Amino acid sequence: MATTSPGSDAHSPQLRLLELCGCTANEFWLAAEAGTVGLTPEEFASVLLSIGEKYHYGVTPDTSVTQSQIAAFWHLLQLKDLALAHACALGRDAAWQQFMAAFKEPLTQAAIGITRSATLGQELADSFYSEMFGLNGRDGERRSPLAYYSGRGSFKGFLRASLAQRHVDHQRRNCREIPLPDGDLTAAPAAPSVPAPEVLLGLGVSLKATLGSLDPEERFLLSSWFLDRRTLLEISRTLRVHEATVSRRIGRLTERLRKELLAHLQASGMSLAAAEEALGTDPRDININLRSLLQTSQRDAFQEQGVSAEPERT
Repeated sequence: MATTSPGSDAHSPQLRLLELCGCTANEFWLAAEAGTVGLTPEEFASVLLSIGEKYHYGVTPDTSVTQSQIAAFWHLLQLKDLALAHACALGRDAAWQQFMAAFKEPLTQAAIGITRSATLGQELADSFYSEMFGLNGRDGERRSPLAYYSGRGSFKGFLRASLAQRHVDHQRRNCREIPLPDGDLTAAPAAPSVPAPEVLLGLGVSLKATLGSLDPEERFLLSSWFLDRRTLLEISRTLRVHEATVSRRIGRLTERLRKELLAHLQASGMSLAAAEEALGTDPRDININLRSLLQTSQRDAFQEQGVSAEPERT
């Protein structure tokens, strides 16, 4: 199939949208369960197109892009979270019901942890929901920050970072140099802003056990994509395989790791709900060097297989 650079007229967003309104777009729409949050296949295809154009579909900007590369890039997105976020940004009721059911309590507790006050935390959470809903838009037009979620990372992490940034912005605007008297604050509940130490310890042990069992190529894939932010093209050149192959391997590997981590955490005594909650922990809260763990003996292993540890230069 002939290829064309992303910026050319032959691969304009409008033309791609028409191309994707068939079975390919429907495949991703179904995988994202976008219909349950009120998005049409055309609307979700438009979201995918916008994100793909922004990140050049995982290839360098001066590189031609094919339909297989586009599909490979999209397969690595958090499709269900992506559909939920953008449906919320459009104000779809079904999406907001799912969002509030899944995130209201965790975000409220996170806000209380950030502010160290039940009253201030609730106020922060309430204002955060209003901002996410798009009530702060100018001229009556909805402008929800959820529209900026790209699906390339954790939705929980995106929300947590947005909540923390909103608190910082609020503090800067008010410039409160003098602490409020203790009598004005309601004591926060025992829930901490990060998981309990025993949860972090158990998660760290499970991560070491699970990641430590990976073979060198699997470690290389995770390290290159998630830590080094390499493109699919760069990784494929190193492994000398097609980008679509890299995409499928990363997708299968991350799904397998999630299942293994859940099983390991449950075997340590956690309930399924607690184990799933633990997997949403910010990696910075865990006392573990992921880069060191993933890159152990990586270079030697690839050199033994006759594969260069650096991408080929063109």
